Amino acid sequence: MTNSDDNKMTDDFLKSLGFPSIEIHQAFTHFDFEEPGRRVLLVGPMGSGKTEFAARVWRDAEVARKKSDVVKELTSTGLVDRRNVFFVRSDLDKVRFEDYPSDALPYRGGYLRCGDNIARIKDSFGLEEVLNANPTVGTFIIDEASFFDERIAYVVRKHSVTRGVMFLFPTLILNFRKAIFNSTARLMLDMATDVVPLTAYCDHPDCLSKAFYTYRYYNVDGKECPALFFDPLIVVGGDRTKSGSWSPNYCSRCDKHHFLPGKEYTYFTLKPLAEGAMKGGIKPLRQELESLHAHKEKSHLYQILKERYGDRSDSEVCMNSIAPDFIAEKALCYLVCEQNLLSEDMVVRLSSDLELNTEYLSKILSDNGRVLNFEQPLLF
Repeated sequence: MTNSDDNKMTDDFLKSLGFPSIEIHQAFTHFDFEEPGRRVLLVGPMGSGKTEFAARVWRDAEVARKKSDVVKELTSTGLVDRRNVFFVRSDLDKVRFEDYPSDALPYRGGYLRCGDNIARIKDSFGLEEVLNANPTVGTFIIDEASFFDERIAYVVRKHSVTRGVMFLFPTLILNFRKAIFNSTARLMLDMATDVVPLTAYCDHPDCLSKAFYTYRYYNVDGKECPALFFDPLIVVGGDRTKSGSWSPNYCSRCDKHHFLPGKEYTYFTLKPLAEGAMKGGIKPLRQELESLHAHKEKSHLYQILKERYGDRSDSEVCMNSIAPDFIAEKALCYLVCEQNLLSEDMVVRLSSDLELNTEYLSKILSDNGRVLNFEQPLLF
């Protein structure tokens, strides 16, 4: 049934009750467990209700399982029954949801207990193990699937096509830069059969617009400090509000109030400096990193931000972006993890020469899939 058919049915029903001619919205229906092999993306910014939507599917499944064998025939393909739901989380969520029960499907405002129908995995191979160990489960909710390796898209497609398994993905498709999160997210968009877009109110105190984007910022001395464009792609941490430079905060923002300073600097200055360093001219990069670390107002970053935002109404909040610590460390992480422009030896040498915070570097590199030994002997 198409959306227009569904809207007409709703319209006809309301007219039968005596409602006047009014704007009719699509009915908020229970979830469909009959159609096999669906791959449903639940997309939206943080706080838009993606996981809460998944929890609603779980509750609908509990109701559907109480139905007769006639319904079971409608929701089953071979051994698979799509009313049987399983929740899959990333190992990274051990930190994010440490205050919840170990079997919780957590969302803002509450959680559901999943009992034995929950697992934590590291990668797509872990998902295959869960799928093979639960042959009668017909619906898998995979939280934050964009955090997993690309292979997960092909594992999902195989089991949905050959066995009729349904998958739901409450996940961020866009990162804090308003770009496709990664190659895994791109593959998920390509293989999806359904997309449910969710929005939230813009979190800015002066705005009630719809928010499509996730905004990252730091709270330093009570000031909103937008994350710079080259801030690390992944920063693992809890969901509670945080102060200081170590961990960022997130909220949903509209385009007008989503501040992202430093994009021009990243491509016009930071990357070219790293490319020069790889060709043997490391001194200019070292000087810029030293300025970012100890003399921010002497850096190219400060000058570019001043030129870009000096006369704008949002100048103050955008200039706050250089207030947090660890900007040089973040620049190094970006260059090595996302651009692959620096060797590990160069990162170790620069961090040692500039006396950067190796504890912070080690954590962020690990969050983004790289492990460096800052105690190793320098090779040059």
